[in-house]
Amino acid sequence: MTGLPKLTRSKQILLDFFLVFLFTAVLIRPYFKAKYTDKWASIESTFISDARFLAAHWPHPQWQPLWYAGTRFDYIYPPALRYGTAAISKITGFWPVKAYHFYTAFFYAVGIAGVYLLMRVGTRSRGCAYLAAISTSLMSPIFLFMPRFRGDAWLLHPQRLGVLVKYGEGPHMSALALIPIALAFTWLALEKPRPWAIAAAALFSAGVASNNFYGATALATFYPLLVWSFWITRQDKRILLPAMVIPPLAYGLTAFWLVPSYFKVTSENMKYVSEHGTTWSLWVAVVVAVAFAVTTDRLARAKSGRTWEVFLAGCVVFFSLNVLGNQYFNFRVAGEPGRLLPELDMIYIMMIVYFLHWMWNRPQVVWHGVAVVVVLASFWTTKDYLMRAWDIVPSWPDHTNRVEYRVTDWLWKNMPDARAYPTGSVRFWFDAWHDLAQVGGGSEQGLLNGQVQPAQWETNLGPDPKPTILWMQAMGAEAVYVADKQSQEVFKDFQYPHKLDGVLPVLFDDNQGNVIYKVPRRWPDRIRVVETAKLNAVKPPRYNDDMEHLQAYGDAIEKGPDSPATLKREGTDAMRARAKVGPGQSVLVQESYDPAWHAWSGGTPLVVRKDAMGMMVIDAPPGDHEIAIAFLTPLENKVGRVLTLLTLAIILALFWTGLRRERRA
Repeated sequence: MTGLPKLTRSKQILLDFFLVFLFTAVLIRPYFKAKYTDKWASIESTFISDARFLAAHWPHPQWQPLWYAGTRFDYIYPPALRYGTAAISKITGFWPVKAYHFYTAFFYAVGIAGVYLLMRVGTRSRGCAYLAAISTSLMSPIFLFMPRFRGDAWLLHPQRLGVLVKYGEGPHMSALALIPIALAFTWLALEKPRPWAIAAAALFSAGVASNNFYGATALATFYPLLVWSFWITRQDKRILLPAMVIPPLAYGLTAFWLVPSYFKVTSENMKYVSEHGTTWSLWVAVVVAVAFAVTTDRLARAKSGRTWEVFLAGCVVFFSLNVLGNQYFNFRVAGEPGRLLPELDMIYIMMIVYFLHWMWNRPQVVWHGVAVVVVLASFWTTKDYLMRAWDIVPSWPDHTNRVEYRVTDWLWKNMPDARAYPTGSVRFWFDAWHDLAQVGGGSEQGLLNGQVQPAQWETNLGPDPKPTILWMQAMGAEAVYVADKQSQEVFKDFQYPHKLDGVLPVLFDDNQGNVIYKVPRRWPDRIRVVETAKLNAVKPPRYNDDMEHLQAYGDAIEKGPDSPATLKREGTDAMRARAKVGPGQSVLVQESYDPAWHAWSGGTPLVVRKDAMGMMVIDAPPGDHEIAIAFLTPLENKVGRVLTLLTLAIILALFWTGLRRERRA
């Protein structure tokens, strides 16, 4: 009787990868088809809104006119998740919310299989790889010593699943999914000359950055540790070429969107979403890095069998320092280290599996028993989650009964062209169903106009209605939504929810704690003819309730020349204005200034500049004007597109030559 043909190692790994993916996909099956869940406080709403906007303005709006008084579309978020979700929605007809859940569920399952791949490549043990992958899909070692997060995990479900389902960190978890795959191909590229592995490592590294910057930050820690592990244990100069080639190839693949100004805007926006790093933390990190380098040099130099051990030890040391150091000692070099808890969980699982493997290979039977007990005890803690895994994603059958939908639907039907000021969970879901302009936006990323932030802080936190009204006029907002303690809205951002009562007229009141007030504005269009000298004399507010400067700006735009102008959008990247301009006057367009905005009247270019509130001012000569305003592709993006095309050609060439060489061998 003839037995089944033996699989090659690569085919066996591919089969195992698929089986782990399938196991995880079954484990989280409801998430693949979920529409609205009960997580109305989740940040996933902003990614769903972003993808819906993209699907409605396919294929590439360069400007996002709905958020932050306008900003570059590319600045808001890396493109992978938003394009993946929009593409799924357009191809399948899924609602954007369902398309988002399908995309993130798919990559969640890929990520567990990625753990298998990295462990298989690094340890060459099929058993270790399976144990690490299955453990990652079922448990979180950090729960042992971090009760805060253990208490937040119903049925002790894995922390990375909670981060995805409860907190809506789909981009980060999708990036995390690709990290072990990128590292596995980097390992293969460093191990011996494999051009196709260099290409694959660059491709998956670019995929990490194209999903999320925290994932990219984690990869930026993993990658040099892996390179160092190969160098110190093998002392082979051949690793230098792939080690130096992979990062620029990865950047080349992202160059069409990750332009220099993107880095600048993102670094400036960090002050809104994280605390500053500390000098002592940087010095501690340097000392630990030097100590790690010296220790591994003494213990592992030229010992090729210890490459995985050095890499794993480095991951444990540096991620523990960053994440746990932040949790317990406020260690912080940059960003929010607590966001990397899922990466730390994955590392600890790989470390535990390594020690279990070490125990199993000891000749003493007692070590075998200890390993078995640890494995059985660990999996015993997952029994409740396994029994009720599909209950982790509770659906919300009728989203139209939510305040987030009711408020936005009313505005869409009654004030579709107005810019409004929503707060809390209504702000998060504000563009999930319709194109509605708002002062704020998703998650304070890609913020081009810095004045948007103090406008929100004062409106939410200040007790006096006067600066709030002036800020709303300055931002071109026509309506303000307020939720009090009765409201179904989740966050209740307004500290003084009744400060506008009797001050502004009420447009909407459902008697359930949800009110929309009308902001007094001279004309509805977000365009004004202003006295040039008066506007130029206004200075930016020095603090949130700087009435002197706010009032001066309000007078300049609301008490200027009696010359009403009109403004009409022509898609996302263009506008057309009509204005009668007198001597010493200019045209103010209440849209965030960007140097890529250009204006013409009768074919003649006009000067476009920024005012004290970060809005566009167009200097036109006296007369009646029809002004064409357009956002033109910046030079850095044009250069980036060429670089990406060249990089793609190199990637394809590496795949072609590398695979041909392997077939011949």
